[in-house]
Amino acid sequence: MRTVLFIVPTLRGGGAERVMVTLLRHLDPTRFRRILAVVDLRDAVYRADVPSGVELVDLACTRVRKAIPGLLRLVWRLRPDLVFSTLGSLNLVIAALRPVMPRKTAFIGREANTVSEQLKEFPNRALWRLAYRSLYRRFDAVVCQSKYMQRDLVECHGLPIEKTVVIHNPVDLERIRAGLPQQRRIRAPGDPLRLVAAGRLAPAKGFDLLIDAIALLRDVDVRVSILGDGPLRTELEARIARLGLEHAVSLLGFRPDPQRHFAESDALVLSSRYEGLPNVVLEALACGIGVIATPAIGGVAEILDGVAGCAMADEISAPALARAIRSWAATPFPGIAPAALDRFRPAEISEQYARLFERVCERR
Repeated sequence: MRTVLFIVPTLRGGGAERVMVTLLRHLDPTRFRRILAVVDLRDAVYRADVPSGVELVDLACTRVRKAIPGLLRLVWRLRPDLVFSTLGSLNLVIAALRPVMPRKTAFIGREANTVSEQLKEFPNRALWRLAYRSLYRRFDAVVCQSKYMQRDLVECHGLPIEKTVVIHNPVDLERIRAGLPQQRRIRAPGDPLRLVAAGRLAPAKGFDLLIDAIALLRDVDVRVSILGDGPLRTELEARIARLGLEHAVSLLGFRPDPQRHFAESDALVLSSRYEGLPNVVLEALACGIGVIATPAIGGVAEILDGVAGCAMADEISAPALARAIRSWAATPFPGIAPAALDRFRPAEISEQYARLFERVCERR
């Protein structure tokens, strides 16, 4: 049995954290001893989702850099066969520490976003690019959620393609659907169009574009619920008030049960400027609702390609998103085909990870 140490910054409700706990739930415990180390376990909304057979370690630090001594002690004490980390800043720290880690331990990083786009929001971008270019190659493998993300790391950040592998995010269909009402919402004539959006209130998610798009649909009776919190909340509230959309757009904050809101909506709107592979789209499809999306840089098109009942705007802008919403609302919804999410089932995804883990460990 291989010992795998999983490391995440928090369990506070992000997509990367959801992927990690889903993988832990479905990875074969007869093949892997699973240990989860969390840098900061405060406000851990996903703590209850960690399986009972997983050893949980709280590093009790508020910042990744402050956790470095604890991480080093933990890895040397456990001497695991493999360390598996996710999210760019944590990955960079792990990669930087690689030379002082046990030589027989393998290391895999999972990138959670399209790096080139994410770095546009960072100060000192040149230093960050240098860090990615020099440190990521220290991993035995880097998991990319989409082919676009893989190309970005290879072409823009010099990561050897043989060190990359594309593994999509898992979506736990049975678990999501078990919590849904027996009958999905069916929009009756005269009912408002009910849309839902979800994500961190940050520039990448483009909620400003969504609000502006709703302002362009004055002739459409539409209601939008936005789930999530983040640094732009005050700015978005002001934007809603300035456009007189208090009746149409609601900021509901973080919700631990987004699937209930999905099931009560007609469609999910993804207004992002860039993504990795958005879990929210997978979860919306699992709830049986359509998706209206911007052509966000990243893996959105890889999910929606060929899926009936979804619409893609022709560019990343408020007018284009408004046109896509209007077009979707005017087209009969055929429902989401059950096979649309087969390639994202946890059993399939966890087996891809298991084979990767074993392959990398054997090379060490």
